[in-house]
This record gives sequence, C-alpha cells and structure tokens, in this order.
Amino acid sequence: MIMILISDDDSAVRSSLSLVLNRAGYETATSSNPGETIDFVRQQLPELILMDMNYSPGITGEEGLTLLRQVKLFCPAVPVILITAWGSINLAVKGIQAGAFDFITKPWDNRALLKSIETAISLNKEEDTDPKVFRFDKMIGKSPLLTPIFHTITRIASTNASVLITGESGTGKELIAEAIHAHSNRRNRAFIKVNLGGISQSLFESEMFGHKKGAFTDARYDRIGRFELADKGTIFLDEIGELDVNCQVKLLRVLQDQTFEVLGDSKPRRVDVRFISATNRNLQEQVATGAFREDLFYRINLITIRVPPLRERRDDIPLLVNHFAQLQIQQNNLKPVEIAPDAIAFLKRLPFPGNIRELKNLVDRTLLVSGKSLLTIADFERQYEQCPGKIAPVNSDSVLPLEEMEKNMIGKALEMYGDNYTKVAAALGLTRQALYRRLEKYGIASQDHNDT
Repeated sequence: MIMILISDDDSAVRSSLSLVLNRAGYETATSSNPGETIDFVRQQLPELILMDMNYSPGITGEEGLTLLRQVKLFCPAVPVILITAWGSINLAVKGIQAGAFDFITKPWDNRALLKSIETAISLNKEEDTDPKVFRFDKMIGKSPLLTPIFHTITRIASTNASVLITGESGTGKELIAEAIHAHSNRRNRAFIKVNLGGISQSLFESEMFGHKKGAFTDARYDRIGRFELADKGTIFLDEIGELDVNCQVKLLRVLQDQTFEVLGDSKPRRVDVRFISATNRNLQEQVATGAFREDLFYRINLITIRVPPLRERRDDIPLLVNHFAQLQIQQNNLKPVEIAPDAIAFLKRLPFPGNIRELKNLVDRTLLVSGKSLLTIADFERQYEQCPGKIAPVNSDSVLPLEEMEKNMIGKALEMYGDNYTKVAAALGLTRQALYRRLEKYGIASQDHNDT
C-alpha cells in the first residue's frame, strides 16, 4: 500500500486528510512539527509527503520552505505537495523552485487534492521501478555519472566555497547551481543569475556594479548592480568563459575582497556573496593562451563539477522524455500521451549536440504539434526534420566528434539564414560573440553581414 506522510501542526487537518486518503486507499502517517517530519523521513521513506507551510507561530511560509529543503536532502526523489491557508503566488513559486511538486491552499478540494497526489505518484512510477534511478531537485537520471555530482552538491552546498560547473551547452549547469543554492545556508536569500556572454565590455561595470544618475551620458537614474542584488545570497556567473580579459580584472577584485565601486560613486561597497560560475569552454586552455586570467581561474574553481553530455548518459533519455512529456501534459492540461518504443529507440540514437535542452525542445514540440495520444517514431522524425542544423541519427558506436557536429550545425544554420548572424546565433542557442569565435575557430569566413 502506498504510504503518504501528512506533516501539519493542526490536529484537525491531520485527521481530515488521513480520513480522505484512507478512504482513497492510501496508508497514512502523521507528524505535527518539522522535527517529527525529519525524524520520520530519516527512518522510513514515504511515497509522498503532504506538508504544511505555516507552522506555529510563524505565518510567512518560510518555515515550511526550510523544512522542504531539509526533506529534499534526505529523500530527493519523494514528491512533496505543499499546503497552506495563505494562498500566495510568490510563495507557491518559491515552493516549486525549492523542489515541491504542487501547491494546495486550505480549504482544499478533495478531488483536486487526490488528482494531484495521483499525478505525482504516477510521474514517479517509472523511476520507482528502477532502484538505480536518481532524482535530485530538478535533475533526473540513473546514470552512474550523476552520483558523484549529487554527492558533491550535498557536501559543499552549506559552505561558501566558490564552485565552477563545466559542461556543454544544454547539459543542466544552471540546475546544478540552483540546487547548490537551494541546499545552502543562503537559500532564503537572493539567487542572481548573470549571463556574462550577453553583457558587452562597455556595459559590464554598469550591469555588475550599478551606477549613479549622471555617471555617464545615458545614466538617467540610479541603477543597482547585480552584486548588490546578490548581497547575502548567491550569484551565478554563467558563460564566464566568454568574459573579456579587461572585465576579468574587474571581476577578480570582487572575488578577492568582496568590494566594488558603483559607477559615479568613489566610495567602496562591501558585499557578502557566494560565487558559482559555469562555462562550456576549456578554461585551462584559455589560461594557456592568455584568454583567461590564471588568478581568476583559481579563484572561481575551488570546487569543480563536470556535467556529462547527454550522449554519455543515453540510458537516461527514456526517463527524461517521459518527464518532459508529463510536464507538458500537466502545464497545458493535455490528455495522457503514450510514447511508442520505436520512438524512444529513435531518440536514443540522435546525437543531441544541444543536450537536454535540445531533447526537451523536441519532446515539447512533438507533443504539442501532434495532438495524438500515441506518439510514434514518425511524429518525432517529422519534428526533428524541421530543426535547424539537425544531424542524422547515429548508432551508439559511431558518434561524430563534438567539434565536427558543431561545425556541421553552424554550416546548416548559415545555409538557412545566410549572413544574418543574429538569426544564426539565435537558432544555435549562442550569443553573437560566441558565434564569431566559432566561425574563426572552424575557419568559416566572417564576411560583411546583415544583422537586421
């Protein structure tokens, strides 16, 4: 029988929920406070947890969020449905971001509650049949390559150590950064994401440090920089390998002494920020060529986490496909969809140079466009044919080298969009700056072009 833990400080709520769930055929256990809840999940593993967000005397919901994050450390695969008497979109979003499956407000509708429970358990059904399947926050898989990543996150999350996450585009580096923050002592503070590849050298100081009104010609008002917004929290520096050397010098100072100066204000400001960086580039090679400062490199990678590309964990593709399909069904109120075995086999043969991001895009598009209850290989082939820069399916023992795949994709995109590099970069999921570097790398002529 499926065991559901009900964690709520109100005895009437615990009794009422137990009655509803017992009648629906579930076994229940109860806890009245966060301590009892943690003790329970340490000793036995429920299939689902119904968790109050507002334990006396607090009414902000923060105590529920804290408990949620603690529970996720002990049983990351168990779905949690949050319950609160104070319906709040912002609070609901925080709960979902922290790993909750769903959010229910009091007084609840029994049918809606049971439906949410049924959906949560069914989504976990495939993973639960395989003891090797892992869930950690939003990361899903059964590849042994994920195990050391999860262990590293749990070991270093509560520290202030700087972390460098490496891996190809679309592998889920941002999810790992979010998981580190969610399990850290800064989890109730800001998590500020910065795409350094999208910030030009001229705007770097204004974006990162802020500016005072009148600091330069277009400074019509005061602007708070990203570092100040991240004070007491975490800043995630994505695509740090794209950063100009001059900007690297300015960033280094903040990492060294956590101080900076707002443009137009000479008074130094101090912040308390945890740094997490990510890159799809080989920074050691960039250090060797002088493109990346060695002192900055050693500052950002006290801990390094390498995220494997999807081609190294192909057995996770069926799990990911099912997960993405169920998310679409839930988010768009679609009818249940079955994915044929031949379609899964086809997806496992695809090279996916865009990794998990590309897989999700293909699954989402196929499911939404087809409108069918059974998705076959033909449905996925049809949508894959329309992907810019697509590469033919390959056998697992004949995968193309990554650089050759990337060069082919750039060539296909150039054929489709000509010299409009803005559209080429967008189709490939790159910044124009990153595209130009790849054109130079592969000896593809970067002639006059039209970006309009």
